Amino acid sequence: MKALAIGLMSGTSLDGLDICLAEFEKHDHWTFQILKADTLPYSEEWEKKLRDSIHLSAEDLLALHSDYGFYLGRQVRAFINQHQLENIHLIASHGHTVFHQPKKNFTLQIGDGRAIKLEAGIPVIYDFRSQDVLMNGNGAPLVPIGDELLFSEYSACLNLGGFSNISLQYGGKRIAFDIAPVNIVLNYLAQKLDKTFDENGELAKKGEINTALLNKLNALGYYQQPHPKSLGIEWCNEHIFPALENTDPIDALATFTEHAAQKIADVINEYPVKDILITGGGAYNLFLIEKIRSKTTAAVIIPQTEIINYKEALIFAFMGVLRMNNEINVLSSATGSTSDHSSGTIA
Repeated sequence: MKALAIGLMSGTSLDGLDICLAEFEKHDHWTFQILKADTLPYSEEWEKKLRDSIHLSAEDLLALHSDYGFYLGRQVRAFINQHQLENIHLIASHGHTVFHQPKKNFTLQIGDGRAIKLEAGIPVIYDFRSQDVLMNGNGAPLVPIGDELLFSEYSACLNLGGFSNISLQYGGKRIAFDIAPVNIVLNYLAQKLDKTFDENGELAKKGEINTALLNKLNALGYYQQPHPKSLGIEWCNEHIFPALENTDPIDALATFTEHAAQKIADVINEYPVKDILITGGGAYNLFLIEKIRSKTTAAVIIPQTEIINYKEALIFAFMGVLRMNNEINVLSSATGSTSDHSSGTIA
């Protein structure tokens, strides 16, 4: 079978909307080809709306859920027109995470899929996480199904986005979990220095590691919890941002980069990982990558740019294809839900 699908991904670090058109084909196993992909930076207005969404009243949040759905639909339509695309089977949209509290059985990704469908005129699969949370899972990470079926040649896959998450084969099954915050914190600190992000880790390189702060971060309870487990902005608001408050931003960047690298390396070293594929915006942070390399013997592989930038959007497109065929697209070994399942609401 063959399918053409568009994946939409908006990450917690708000660096833009990733749109990826890929072709998927299955004979004895799945293969893929990225045909077109773009990242559309958010306007200041949209970035502010999404950043502040966590503070909205219920009414205003529902209004934003619809507005953002129509916005996504318009972006997809423009992408289709610009590249003169035809015969697209489906759009799979991750949405933008506002709340993620699996212990209370809810997670919320805004961007109503029905609004996307009305704008783009193509079937849409959205809200991939809620069903898993209702099944006592973490609703995250979801990408491991793609790691398992599209990237199985690597012994582990590490995504360095707003949060770092890892996925690997262990004990005959695919395990996956969030390791530590990365860009959500590094970008926050860089913005205090009037930069959007810490390019190549140059700012962190200039800072000095604050040992007391590093020890405090390393001792946070989350790191001792068994997997499956996941992180959200709420956890950073409670544990990370207050801890960084009274430290010079450059030293905080140096310290947090060291902390993230250490926690990531600890996990890589805990399992028999021979090689690890690194994707997401953090793959461009040369200082962070250098630190991870220095703390582990696993071969660190940085793939071509389109995989670094669009792997998550690609895998959500793939999850949409699996959902349309009613095939498993969420692994309980990764999320902790009661069973593997096929997740996503179809518009």
